[in-house]
Amino acid sequence: MFQDMFLIIVSTFILIVCVLVSVAFLTLLERKVLGYIHIRKGPNKVGYIGLLQPFSDAIKLFTKEQIYPHMSNLWLYYICPIMNLFLALLLWICLPFLSVNLNFNLSMLFFLSISSLGVYTIMLAGWSSNSNYAMLGSLRSVAQSISYEVSLVLILMSFLLMIGSFDIIDLFKYQENVWFIMLMLPLSMMWVVTSLAETNRSPFDFAEGESELVSGFNVEYGSGGFAMLFMAEYASILFMSMMCSMLFLGANLSSFGFFLKSVFMAFLWIWIRGSLPRYRYDKLMYLAWKSYLPIALNMYMYYLNMGLLMYILIMEFEM
Repeated sequence: MFQDMFLIIVSTFILIVCVLVSVAFLTLLERKVLGYIHIRKGPNKVGYIGLLQPFSDAIKLFTKEQIYPHMSNLWLYYICPIMNLFLALLLWICLPFLSVNLNFNLSMLFFLSISSLGVYTIMLAGWSSNSNYAMLGSLRSVAQSISYEVSLVLILMSFLLMIGSFDIIDLFKYQENVWFIMLMLPLSMMWVVTSLAETNRSPFDFAEGESELVSGFNVEYGSGGFAMLFMAEYASILFMSMMCSMLFLGANLSSFGFFLKSVFMAFLWIWIRGSLPRYRYDKLMYLAWKSYLPIALNMYMYYLNMGLLMYILIMEFEM
């Protein structure tokens, strides 16, 4: 029992270290890709072709002087970025390992529970700063995340109906012969757009609307606090990319292709940021409540009926 616990702790520690290194290089990839979209080079001075740039950025941020606004709620102001990063890394525990690790039966419910908690840290980060701009940014972010979480759950339920389980590893078993993107193309596209809104990324980056909110909920943060909020955002992007690969791109964990698909989805996040302008806020809400929610409900009913029909046919065939 003790050896199992020790191995689980070591596996989780290795996973978190790998996620943090991936986050560092995802920021470099983003700066490079955006550079080429803008017809410029991006980071190319620190190390060979700029490979050491993420680490120099991390050293710069964590060695800067830590300041706090005089009127802020100090404890919450300091704890929120730490909790935000902690929750973003905790999400990764439901990633199934080939060596099992913590491959529990209700991993999808765990994912939904932890991703819902991330809203509170953003809200409290904006409130505890005691700044009007930070508060406005956090309110926008919370409204956006709550709106899109509803359709996110409904879209996810359609996928779960197809596998009849809450375990992520079952997605791999049911996609050995055909990927779900072939069967559920509209829902797959809706999942990608909803994930963009859920991770506060362009074209839905209203929490950080520089033109009207300076920098959104993180405006009063600098040094390590800002770095943690930044790392949490990119860890969430990588996790959602992995979830896209799992849900509809045939999640074969034993193949190198799984990682290529995840990297491609992360690249798509950056590509969309470089290509699309920011959406209008009222249109964002309209899209969530009047477009995605009814479509997701209708598709859920469709897949539910299809599943029942298949079950009846199988039962009749066996009789």
